Amino acid sequence: MRKRTRSREFALQILYEKDIAGAPTEDVIADFWNGSTEEEKNEPEIREYTEKLVRGVSEKSASIDATIERFAENWEIDRMACVDRNILRLATYEMIFIQEIPVKVAINEAVEIAKRYGEIDSSKFVNGILDRIAKTECKK
Repeated sequence: MRKRTRSREFALQILYEKDIAGAPTEDVIADFWNGSTEEEKNEPEIREYTEKLVRGVSEKSASIDATIERFAENWEIDRMACVDRNILRLATYEMIFIQEIPVKVAINEAVEIAKRYGEIDSSKFVNGILDRIAKTECKK
């Protein structure tokens, strides 16, 4: 698995935990890395990008959530499945705030993660919202 893909998966796990527990970002990040036996968690590139995503999503959460809600017809962010909500947050952050990631890559990665971690229709739900965001909010 590619390093950025793994970073996105780790970021999703951290954001999911943060969302459920309501704990401070730095505490959840520290807990995630501590006590792990997964070799990939020790790779500096993976850790660095994972933390960039988590901190970025956390810092820009109000703006990201408002963007998602604007394009998620008939959906409030709090009513979305926790996994879907956090996949959307990650991808929206990458699409809008990380210039070196092509929009199509961010969307494709989000859809694949939704297939892997979400429910049966999560990938379609995620793809639809991100496609609308990309057409209106992204210039890259």
